[in-house]
Amino acid sequence: MSSKSKTKEDFQKAGEEIFEKLHLNSFPISLKYIRDIENEIPPGVRRPIDDGEKKSICQAFTYARRFRQKLCITAEDNFCTPSSVAHGWVPLSMEEFVESQVRQKWTKDEKAERRRAEHIYAGTFKNVIELAYRGVIVSPLMETPVIPDAIMVYCDGPKLTYIINALNYEHKRKYRIQSTFEGFGESCGKGGLMPFLTQKAQIIIPGTGDRSFAGIQDHELGIGMPASFIFYVLENLFQTGSGQGLKFPLRQLIPKLDENLTPGFRYMREVIDKKLSKND
Repeated sequence: MSSKSKTKEDFQKAGEEIFEKLHLNSFPISLKYIRDIENEIPPGVRRPIDDGEKKSICQAFTYARRFRQKLCITAEDNFCTPSSVAHGWVPLSMEEFVESQVRQKWTKDEKAERRRAEHIYAGTFKNVIELAYRGVIVSPLMETPVIPDAIMVYCDGPKLTYIINALNYEHKRKYRIQSTFEGFGESCGKGGLMPFLTQKAQIIIPGTGDRSFAGIQDHELGIGMPASFIFYVLENLFQTGSGQGLKFPLRQLIPKLDENLTPGFRYMREVIDKKLSKND
């Protein structure tokens, strides 16, 4: 299942397959993290600053999955500065990080931000900086110009359940999902970067940035996974239950009802029965 044994065309085909099999409302997304901005951006991928614009990473996801655009976001392109810092594209001290977040008023006070920073900065951010990534290429998976590092799928709850079931079909440790939620950086950090760095799938509940900037719909959830996982998902999709209640489309119980449901229904049934009996 290693991505190294798969070609770009394999990933493109997988994107088409999961899009069609799940009847997704938007395209699955390919993410490729790059170190060399000058030499790793393929033809057909544009940077927002080339058009005199800036976009956030989560906006790039929306442009890719809804408008089939291929974008590269770097610190220069990204107006959402906290996500540039979180990706290690720009080094900040923990003090600078805390000050920026205190000004945002995301949490109660400076003490709360320091507790958050000690957890995030010390445990994640310093390690990310050492990897020296400087940008991310975002595109629809079925048109990806590169072999992706991570894949994201936005969908509704039932379709997400099918994907979760597929990952859990053999209950292998490799595919186990263990997600935590903070309400910030849900798609860019947790849905894209974390699956790449940790090689673990993550559930996405779109966060503050997603909802403020990226046009996320109220019903949308998502999942981010290491790129190779897409083939495992497709291999096991719809296998859970061996054709019982979770076939696609979702099979839900339909209650057995009769005219006693409401007084008006019951009255009309009596009237109809009398008319039918006269006709006999």
